[in-house]
Amino acid sequence: MSGRTLIQFFGFTFALTWGLGTLLFLFTDQVVAIFGEVSQTNLLFILAVYAPGIVGLLLVWRHYGLPGLVSFLRRLTIWRLPLAWWIFLVVGIPALFLAGSVITSTISDSFPFAPWYAALPALALVLLVGPIEEFGWRGVALPLLQRRLAPLWASLVLGSIWAIWHLPSFFVSGAAQEAWSFAPFFLGIVALSVALTPIFNAAQGSLLVAVIFHFQVNSPLWADIHPWDTILFSVAALVIVLLNRKAMLSRGGSVTEILMPDEDRPVGHKAGSPQPASEKRAG
Repeated sequence: MSGRTLIQFFGFTFALTWGLGTLLFLFTDQVVAIFGEVSQTNLLFILAVYAPGIVGLLLVWRHYGLPGLVSFLRRLTIWRLPLAWWIFLVVGIPALFLAGSVITSTISDSFPFAPWYAALPALALVLLVGPIEEFGWRGVALPLLQRRLAPLWASLVLGSIWAIWHLPSFFVSGAAQEAWSFAPFFLGIVALSVALTPIFNAAQGSLLVAVIFHFQVNSPLWADIHPWDTILFSVAALVIVLLNRKAMLSRGGSVTEILMPDEDRPVGHKAGSPQPASEKRAG
C-alpha cells in the first residue's frame, strides 16, 4: 500500500457514504418506506456508516490477498497495552461523560434502561455499527499517514477528514447529528482522533483497542452532553499530547504497517504489489 492507496481509500469511502447520504436526504420518504426510519437499524444508514471499514477491507484484500486479509484481522487479537491506557479506555472515558452529565444536569439520563439487561441489545447494536469504521480509519488510513507524518499531524489530518465525512448526517432527518452544530462536532472528532493515536501506537496497531475506544465514545449508557463532550475530550486530548509529546512529535514509534506486526507478507499476495526487499535482492 502507498500514498495512492490512501487517496483511493478516502475517495471510495466518501463516494459510498456521501452517495448514500444524498439518497437519504433527497428521497427520505421512499427510503423510510422501504428500509424503515433513519436510525442505526436502517440498512442504507448502516451501509453508509460501514463505508470506511468496507473500503479498508477491500483494499487490504486487493493488495495482499486473502492471507493478508486474515493477517489484517488478526490485529483484533492484539490486547497488550500499558495499564494507564487501559484505565483511560475502561474508566477514563466514562468518567468524562459522567462529568459532562453533572455539568449539564443530565446525569439522570445516564443508563436509561430498566431492567438493566434491556441495555444489552442497545450495546450490541452500537458495537456492530460504529466501531466497524475503525477497520478503515485506524486499520488503513492512520498507518499510511504515519509513513509521512508524525503521529500528532497524522491525527489532525485524519481527524479533520473523519469529521468532514460525517457531514451528510447533519442534513439527514433522524440522524443524531441533525440537531447539533458542526463546528463543535468537528473539534470533538479531531480531539478523539488525537487522543486515540498514541493509544493505537502503544498497542502496536491494535484494531481491538480502536474498536473499544469507538464503542466507549458511542455507548448508549452515557447521557447526551453535547457540546460539553467536545470541551472535555479536547482537554483530555491536550493533556494526552502534553504527556506524550515526544512520541506524538516523533515518527520513531509510529505504527506504519497494515498487516499483523512482525508478520511476513503472506504468500500469495496480489501479483504486481511491491515485493519485500529480500525478494528484490534475491531476484
